[in-house]
Formats: sequence, structure tokens, C-alpha cells
Amino acid sequence: GKIIEVMLDGQDVTVRDYGRGIPHGKLVECASQINTGAKYNDDVFQFSVGLNGVGTKAVNALSSDFEVTSWREGKFVTASFERGELKKEKKGRAPDADRGTQVSFVPDTEIFGKYEWVEKYIDNRLQYYAFLNTGLSLLYNGNVYKSKEGLKDLLRKEMGETRPLYEVVHFQGDRLEFAFTHSGEYGENYYSFVNGQYTNDGGTHQSAFREGVLKGVQEFSGVAFSPEDVRDGMIGAVAVKVQDPVFESQTKNKLGSTDVRPWIVQEVKQELLVWLHKHKVAADAMLEKIRANERLRKELSAIKKEAKERAKKVAIRIPKLTDCKSHYGSGKLGDDSTIFLTEGDSAGGAMVQSRNVHTQAIFRLKGKPLNTFGLKRDAIYRNEELYNIMQALGIEDGLEGLRYNRVVIATDADVDGMHIRNLLITYFLRYFEELVTKGHVYILETPLFRVRNKKVTRYCYSESERDTALAEISNPEVTRFKGLGEINPKEFGQFIGDDMRLEQVRFRDLSEVERCLTFFMGKNTPERRDFIVDNLQVDVA
Repeated sequence: GKIIEVMLDGQDVTVRDYGRGIPHGKLVECASQINTGAKYNDDVFQFSVGLNGVGTKAVNALSSDFEVTSWREGKFVTASFERGELKKEKKGRAPDADRGTQVSFVPDTEIFGKYEWVEKYIDNRLQYYAFLNTGLSLLYNGNVYKSKEGLKDLLRKEMGETRPLYEVVHFQGDRLEFAFTHSGEYGENYYSFVNGQYTNDGGTHQSAFREGVLKGVQEFSGVAFSPEDVRDGMIGAVAVKVQDPVFESQTKNKLGSTDVRPWIVQEVKQELLVWLHKHKVAADAMLEKIRANERLRKELSAIKKEAKERAKKVAIRIPKLTDCKSHYGSGKLGDDSTIFLTEGDSAGGAMVQSRNVHTQAIFRLKGKPLNTFGLKRDAIYRNEELYNIMQALGIEDGLEGLRYNRVVIATDADVDGMHIRNLLITYFLRYFEELVTKGHVYILETPLFRVRNKKVTRYCYSESERDTALAEISNPEVTRFKGLGEINPKEFGQFIGDDMRLEQVRFRDLSEVERCLTFFMGKNTPERRDFIVDNLQVDVA
């Protein structure tokens, strides 16, 4: 079918397609029993991500109510489940024109507790599906998602008001599609997909795409430009179709298949050469950007050397960093690796004592970091704090060296803490944007109140949670935490353990970044003054 409908009504989700419909004799098995998918047949599914519909069975098992209906050949079958168990099955006649499959489910609150749907995430994911399937219409609560130019449309959406330095390079073949351009921003930013799956950690296909671009530029120009000069400021997207893809984890965030590299490198290189010869003005603009990157890199080399020499004199280890034993990319523990950027020695000291030494590192900030908005990249090397953060994370030369899967900003919930949080996010978005777009940056939620009596202790993250605790606990004593340093190490262990509450830093598209940073972190403007006057709220005792 060419249309897929997604409906969200409160907690109920319904997905409807207009394809062939699941075979009626196998409907119950496909929705609830392992090893019953059609993807074992290469004639039906040549390019797929999963194996046999495990995702459908998982959703069924994790839903308090799950219903699936299939229409085909003038008949319908409906199967209803509760927490994965079949409750009833219904069959009957249907109009010959009716076809396809519909799934409705309600996530189980006994498993997920109180939850809510993240509209921005749903919106973003549906847009990606539209970009990857040109001609397909996705309908979601009245909104229509459709794309004519695939990944070219994706880059336009992600860049928003950010101006590309030349028109987007775009190629679409049977197994490979890619698009890229350069902007005036720092770093690299990529969106990669395998068989429709968003691989936010990249993988061999993304590396091959980057290498193909490099080789194409070098051959076209006749100059052996360095990789960093070609890629700095580049925003790109690549989608491949691969039979039997091998991913590095069950979450399928990173492709590990090595056999895709040679043909992707070669095809990207050849198609880029064809494009550059056809688009002389854009090719000149691309080469000028690369030469500008080369000049800037050479100017920075002396400053980098000076910063590294200064760091050596301070200490062999990175100051203010208490490291963990396992790092990102070193297996299961590496996936759990986390660094907390915390405010001052008091909070940092409490976290050091209560952390998991295998997976949790602590970096103690000296104070408020420098506001980097509007500054050039040399600001990192001229400022000791910013330089040490970069070195601690291992991201000087890109995300390939990232040492921690999660970078958690842990500041007080007061005005100063919020300011430090904004300064750090500005720093990452300004120079290491991909760290945020790949989902590695989080905010640590810490409790505002402790409500307890002699038998029960409850930590509350909002005034509403506090009020609920006061109503449920007899003879309560309430403590208001003003800063992280007031929480003792024994208590802190509960907030950064298995029940840790994290809020991921995310945004809808790149245009939001530049607009928000300019408004909130740029020079004082009449617009920001008016915003403060119109929105400032003061509690009067």
C-alpha cells in the first residue's frame, strides 16, 4: 500500500496499512509466537532489519490490550490479546476492497508505570520513514508525511534556516542513496540508515560513505586533502539496502557488516565525480570550503600544541576527572558508561563516593563555563575548562573517540544550575553538535524534596510528587534540597543507580539550534528583554 495511518488517542495507539494483510491462518501465531515471521523467505523480504517479527510479539507482551485485524480476499480475522495471551478470535466476511492490517495496543502500566508519548520523537520518526520511502504517505493524527526527494528532503528539514554553502549533492540508486552539503558550522553531522532502520551510531556504511566522499573530492580536485578538511562542516545522510545485515547490538544502532564497505566507497566516489563535473559552481564552492577548513586547521595547530603542553604541566591525568573502568565501545559495560559533569567539589565528592566505579565517571566543573556562542573553535584551546572537558570525553577528532555513551549534565535545580546547564549545551551544540544529535547528552533529574517518617522515605522530583507523598505518609518530615551538595553520598547512590532519572537533550531539527542559541545565548536584544518582561514570574510570600 501507499498509505499508512497512525492514530494516537490518549494512551491507545492504532497503526493501519493497506497492504496484502497477514495470512489469516497465521494471524495469531504472527502476533504472539516466536519463529513465525515471513522474513526467513528471501523472495518476500530481501532487505529487512529484524528476523521474524519479534518486535510485534514484544509489543503484544508489553501491552495490557493488543488487537490485530487482517483483511484479505473478502474476509477478515481479528485476534484480541491481554498481556500477550489470546482472549478471543473473530472471523467474518468483509468487502472485497478491504485489505491490509491494523494493530491497536495500550502499553501496560504495570510494567511502564506512568508514561507519556513524546510527540517530537514520533514526529521525527515518521518524517524519517517518509524520507526513506518516497511516494509513501504517512498519516498521523491529521498530519501528512510525504517526500518526493528522499534524503535531500531530510537534509533540508534538518538544516532548516541554516544556509548550505552549495546545493545539496544527491544520488538515489537501487541499493544506495546519499545526500550531503557543507554549512558554516563546525564538526560533522550524519544521518544513516540500513533497510529503513536509523543507525544513530553509524557503522561500516557511514564510514564507507565518508571515505567515498573523501576519495571523490581528492580525485576531482587532484589534491590530497586531509579527511578532516573535507568533512568539517559537512552534513550528510546515507541509506543502504543490505541482505542479512549484521548489527553490533540488539538495538541495531550501529552496522557491523564489513562486506558493504568496498561497493559503497566505490559507488559514492563514482557518483560524486559525475555530480561534481555536472555542477561546476557547486563544486567550486565545495572546494573553497575545504580550502578554508585547511587554512583554519593550520592556524589552530600552534594553539593546539600550546594547549597540550599546558595540560601536561598541570597533571598527567585530566584535572577534576575521576574516571571509570569501562568505556564506550568495550562491550556491555561500555554501553552503560556515563560521565557526570557536575557543579563544584561538594556535589562531585558525594557522587564519587556513591558511583559505580565500573561505569560512572565524574568531572567536576570549577564554576560557570565560558559562553561559547559566537566564538571560533580556538576558544576550546584557549580555555582550560573547555579543553579538559573535550579531552575527558575524547571527542577532539570526532565521535569515534567518544569514551562515554552518556554525557550527563548534573547541576543544581536553581538559576545558577540552569545557567551552567545552558552554557554546557551551548558548548556541545557549537563545536560537537553530533554528540547531541546522536543522543549522547542527558540532564540528570535530582529530587527537590525528601518526605519521610520513621518507617518510610520518599524522594520527590516535583511539588506535585511532594504533595502526594505528604498525603500518603503519616507524620511526615519534609526536607527541601537546594543543591546537590546537600545530598549525602548514601542518598546520592539512589539517584544515580538503577532508578536514575535522565532527560535526553533533543531537538526537532538543526534550524531550532541556531535560532535558540542566538536568542538565549547571544548578545542582549530587545526581543529577549521583551520575552523576559512578558514571561517573568515572581513568587510573593
